[in-house]
Amino acid sequence: MTLVRWDPLREMDQMLDRYSRDLLTQRGMDLDLLSRGDWAPRVDIVETGKAFVIKMEIPEVDKKDVKISVEHGMLAVRGERKQEKEEEGKKFHRIERCYGSFCRSLTLPKNVDDGKIEAKFKDGMLTIELPKVEQPKSKPVEIKVG
Repeated sequence: MTLVRWDPLREMDQMLDRYSRDLLTQRGMDLDLLSRGDWAPRVDIVETGKAFVIKMEIPEVDKKDVKISVEHGMLAVRGERKQEKEEEGKKFHRIERCYGSFCRSLTLPKNVDDGKIEAKFKDGMLTIELPKVEQPKSKPVEIKVG
């Protein structure tokens, strides 16, 4: 059994995070980019002329433990980072990194071609490319007043 030193500031941070999440849920606010798991990986979202690119840091997560899905205009990335087991000859003095399951959900813009989304995983960085579709330009329509 691993003994972990109690950290009141970390516990307060986790409590405030749970409180904020519950408050937003009750008020019906948008929950984009909030974690729905034990921890939340950091993301960068960049827009180019042809696509949106999401980069997510998930070090020490195995590629086979990452699942990406799109449903009802939402992109969900789920996975798990497994905690090291204490072994003979190894003694942990501090554990600050987060372990366990994670889920990040993002609302997709309407101009994303969800059938052509691609993901790459290298050196703990997950890169998801969301190609844009051309939006037909609307023609001005004259309305006659009768």
